[in-house]
Amino acid sequence: MYLGLDLGTSGVKALLIDGDQRVVGSGHGSLEVSRPHPGWSEQEPADWIKACEAAIGELRAKHAKEFAAVAGIGLSGQMHGATLLDDADNVLRPCILWNDTRSHAEAAALDADPRFRKLTGNIVFPGFTAPKLVWVKNNEPAVFAKVARVLLPKDYLRLWLTGEHISEMSDSAGTSWLDVGARRWAPDLLAATDLDEKHMPSLVEGTEKAGGLRPELAARWGVRAGIPVAGGAGDNAASACGMGTVGEGHAFVSLGTSGVLFAANRAYLPNPASAVHTFCHALPKTWHQMGVILSATDSLNWLSGITGKDAAALTGELGNSLKAPAGVTFLPYLSGERTPHNDSAIRGVFAGLAHETDRAALTQAVLEGVAFAFRDSLEALKTAGTTLSRVTAIGGGSRSRYWLEAIATALGIPVDVPEDGDFGAAFGAARLGLIAATGADPLAVCIAPATEATIEPNAALADAYFAAYAHYRALYPAVRGTM
Repeated sequence: MYLGLDLGTSGVKALLIDGDQRVVGSGHGSLEVSRPHPGWSEQEPADWIKACEAAIGELRAKHAKEFAAVAGIGLSGQMHGATLLDDADNVLRPCILWNDTRSHAEAAALDADPRFRKLTGNIVFPGFTAPKLVWVKNNEPAVFAKVARVLLPKDYLRLWLTGEHISEMSDSAGTSWLDVGARRWAPDLLAATDLDEKHMPSLVEGTEKAGGLRPELAARWGVRAGIPVAGGAGDNAASACGMGTVGEGHAFVSLGTSGVLFAANRAYLPNPASAVHTFCHALPKTWHQMGVILSATDSLNWLSGITGKDAAALTGELGNSLKAPAGVTFLPYLSGERTPHNDSAIRGVFAGLAHETDRAALTQAVLEGVAFAFRDSLEALKTAGTTLSRVTAIGGGSRSRYWLEAIATALGIPVDVPEDGDFGAAFGAARLGLIAATGADPLAVCIAPATEATIEPNAALADAYFAAYAHYRALYPAVRGTM
C-alpha cells in the first residue's frame, strides 16, 4: 500500500492506493485561512499537522488492515508558502501563503534585478516565497533575525514525518531562489535576500526517497518505521503525476480554488515576459509551464456567498445548453492576477450590468470570465513556445459540464473528462511514494486515466465567444490603476 498526503489551502487529504494503483480509501482534515489584513493570507503550521492527523485517523478507521501495509509515502502541497523556523525548528510566525499579496513592492524590487528572471525563468510574483522573506526582514526584523530555515508547507509536514529538512525541485522552483534550468539553489539569489544555502532544505527529485518515517509515528499508526517518504511535488506537479501529464504536449486545465493551465515539457523553455510559470516537474529531467489565475472556483464561491445559493444551484440555473455571452463581462481578479498581468492590485469587475441582469446572468458572466482567463493563459503559453491541441479537466469545477463547454469554446480546443476516479494531487503523491519505495519507472507509473467524455468547442457560438473575449481583453486596460 502507498499513502499520498496532499496539503491544500482548505484541508489535508490522505489517499491510500494498492500496488496496482487502485484507490483503497481516503480521509480528510479541514483547514481555515486567516486574513488579518487586506491582501494577507496565513495559516498556522501546527494546524497542518492536526489536519494531517485527522485525515490519517479517518483513513485508518475505515481501512486499518490496509493502512498497516503502507510501504511508501508521497507528499503534495500548496506552493510558495513561507514557513519560518528557528535553529530548534520552532515556528517563528504563521506561514504566509501562496495567495498573500502583501509583498508586492518587495517582489517588484527583486524582479528588477535581472538575475532573478535569468536564473529562475520566471517573474518574481508577490505570491512567491523570496519576496515574503524580504517583507519579513523589512517589517518584522526580530523574526527575520531568528530565521534558521525556510520550508515550504509540504516540507514542514516532511519534517514532522521524518525529522529531515528536504525539499524537491517542483515546489522549490516556486520560491524565486532556484536555478530552474540547473535544478539547484542559486547562491546569488539567496544572497540578494540576505539568506544562503544553510537556510534552505537539501534537494532531491520528486521520485527519490527524502527521509523515512519516524519510529514514534510508525508506532502510533501501526506501520513499519523508516518507510520511505518521497520527495513529492508541489500541488500542480503532483496533480500532473496523478493525471499522467508528464510527457511532451500533455496538458490539463485545473478548476480549483485557483485555476491552472498546465503543460509538460521535455526541455526548459523559460519566457518570463509572458507571465507563464516555468518550473521543474516532479520527474527528473522534465519541466512544465503553466498559466495561473488566482480565483477560479473562488469566483463562483464568492458569488455563492453573495447570493446565498450554492455553486451547484447557481450553475444549475443555466441549464444544460451553452448560451451565447449576454453582454455582462466579469474579470475574475478578486485577489489580483498572475497570468498574464502580474497585477496584485487589480480587483474583480462586473461590466455591462442592466436592470434586466439577474442572478443567472451574473453566474454566466462568472463562468465565462474564468474561461476567458484560461484563454489568456493559453495565449501566454503560445508566446512561451507551447501550443496545445487538447486538455484534460480536473478540479472541483470540472463537475460542471456547462463550465467545461464554456472553457472548450473559449480555448477553441477539446476538453477531455477522465473516467470517474480520484486522479488529483493526493493520487499523484501516492504514485511518487510508490516510485520512491519500489524504484519503478516513473513513466510506467504515471499514466493517464481513460477518458470518459470529450467536450468539443461549440462551433455555433465560436464567433460570439471570440467577440466576448475581445470585450474581456479590453476591460483590464480600462480599469487598471483605478483600484
